[in-house]
Amino acid sequence: MKIAVLPGDGIGPEIVAQAVKVLKALDLDLELQEAPIGGAGYEAAGDPLPDATLKLAKEADAVLLGAVGDWKYDTLPRDKRPERGLLRIRKELNLFANLRPALLYPELASASTLKPEVVSGLDIMIVRELTGDIYFGQPRGISTLDNGEREGVNTMRYNESEIRRIAHVAFGIAQKRNKKVCSVDKANVLETTELWRQVMIEVAKEYPDVELSHMYVDNAAMQLIRAPKQFDVMVTGNIFGDILSDEASMLTGSIGMLPSASLDQGNKGMYEPSHGSAPDIAGQDVANPLATILSAAMMLRYTFNDEANASRVENAVKKALEQGYRTADIWTEGTSKVKCSEMGDAVVAAL
Repeated sequence: MKIAVLPGDGIGPEIVAQAVKVLKALDLDLELQEAPIGGAGYEAAGDPLPDATLKLAKEADAVLLGAVGDWKYDTLPRDKRPERGLLRIRKELNLFANLRPALLYPELASASTLKPEVVSGLDIMIVRELTGDIYFGQPRGISTLDNGEREGVNTMRYNESEIRRIAHVAFGIAQKRNKKVCSVDKANVLETTELWRQVMIEVAKEYPDVELSHMYVDNAAMQLIRAPKQFDVMVTGNIFGDILSDEASMLTGSIGMLPSASLDQGNKGMYEPSHGSAPDIAGQDVANPLATILSAAMMLRYTFNDEANASRVENAVKKALEQGYRTADIWTEGTSKVKCSEMGDAVVAAL
């Protein structure tokens, strides 16, 4: 298993170290090679995605990523900022399907800001299209109009094949779950998502065992808070998925619990926690590594088709939580507050 390890910035190196620790404890045949990305890439090679890093990622079977970004890079030209490296590697590797499970562990029901009866038993899979939409559409940029006023432009656009392929991913996942897909759009206002809805309806005909429903994104945001357990699989575009998946993460008690997988057509993937680089706590050994460890479990499942070891890792995380170990973000009275590295050790011990 050849894995490109890209720790990135902020808490990235700390949380990735714990995921690597867990992977090594499984005693698998691993080839791990590390490279910089984001701000670390800029520091090393003047580019948030250095050529050597991209080459390594393309040659690897899978990529394990920490996080990118730091306030100190905010003054750089836009093409040199850490986030551009993340967007570029997704595009270069054609990682069009982003999977973000929002699963509430029973032990963390009290850590959620919502009432336990609202979130207990939560198990949602958010499928987000990752390489199109307003993040990549052209034209884009900031220009000056004839009257001297500045104007910013971004373009939301999807073609039919982009929508169709993410639809197949969502329906395929739903077939292995509770056979329900909710497609989130804004078809009453945006022509781009009017096409999205049309294509979803067409693809649904190929999956007669799966129930398709539609919801406008503003209502979906509300329903995630009002009655989140109504959802099984949610599928949506890039910008809506970005926002809704972060919202869903808080249902689980902390965004530090939310893993993700970004897959290409052949299930080669980049695996990363859904949270950011949190530079304000970097280097303090207090970050929650569980989302990264669970992302490594997703890597075993989706890219390496190793369900047994994926389940082992997930069960070890559950056992560590059952034993009362908590990082600061999920700590509640009566549990044991531990450091990032100590949580990694607890998961390894549980294995």
